[in-house]
Amino acid sequence: MAENTPLVEMRNIYKSFGGVHAVEDVTIDLFAGEVVGLVGHNGAGKSTLIKMLSGAYTADSGKIFIDGREVTINNPRDARKYGIETIYQTLALADNLDAPANIFLGRELMRSGYLLNDDAMEAASREVLDRLRLNLPSVKEKVVNLSGGQRQAVAIGRAIYFNAKILIMDEPTAALGPEETAQVGELIHQLKKEGLGIFLISHDLHDVFDLSDRVSVLKNGALVGTVHTADVTKDDVLAMIIAGKLPEVATTPKSAQA
Repeated sequence: MAENTPLVEMRNIYKSFGGVHAVEDVTIDLFAGEVVGLVGHNGAGKSTLIKMLSGAYTADSGKIFIDGREVTINNPRDARKYGIETIYQTLALADNLDAPANIFLGRELMRSGYLLNDDAMEAASREVLDRLRLNLPSVKEKVVNLSGGQRQAVAIGRAIYFNAKILIMDEPTAALGPEETAQVGELIHQLKKEGLGIFLISHDLHDVFDLSDRVSVLKNGALVGTVHTADVTKDDVLAMIIAGKLPEVATTPKSAQA
């Protein structure tokens, strides 16, 4: 993959539900080791856009490229095949199970064809959580007893164990306190260092500016613009969200500049 080739490019994407244009001619991209924030009011189109990348929806038209190759994503299995994993706001964790059982939920390691290989799953879970620099009192602790930041780490561990290179994170710090929010921020910075690309959906502009390299703003299903967080203020982005006002420093997607 060439250095200027994005991990993901969604080009001229359209999606309608009946007569409602949920996403209209949107082009965004994401590079390795980068976080792109997706912001906008409820109904702006950001969740619909990202669900087309995760395989929950299929686009009416437009193209999706992974590592520069055009791909077809019709379902979540297709998305996982291309290294795309989604971490939803609810985390989709089974509270009554421990970290290894959650990491391998639905994709358990087996022994002798029909027996669960608990030892292998526990060892692999320790390895992936150590990679995230997460110290749990015990990986056998039920996740219901873990902090919000620790639960996020388990959800992230599940994604990266299965070789995710593109993460979609939906409101990862919602309902977390300052300490847990900082812990999630450290996890995201660690993933960036490892070269993963992250789409971050958030209503919290403080988090977006703390964690994102670029921000793409959607309004009424259309892309207002994409800006580098270092070049704008929160007020600039707020104006994009509310009024669709584009600051002078707005960029086209990087891949379009190559």
